[in-house]
Amino acid sequence: MDEDIFNMTLRKFLKNVGITSQREIEGAVRAAIDSGKLSGDESINAKVTLTIDSLGLSTEIDGKIDLK
Repeated sequence: MDEDIFNMTLRKFLKNVGITSQREIEGAVRAAIDSGKLSGDESINAKVTLTIDSLGLSTEIDGKIDLK
């Protein structure tokens, strides 16, 4: 395994995950506030599932996002 290539592509993947996740969450939160589903001053629970089938990896990451 080439550590440099592995680290570079892993970081690129994680950057893509982070940017895409942020955009999706921001859009969903704004839509929920606009529709009245959220008031905009609460906290929301979030969960991400990371799966890599070829490695048999599946892990969940839980967190809380505060809106105010």
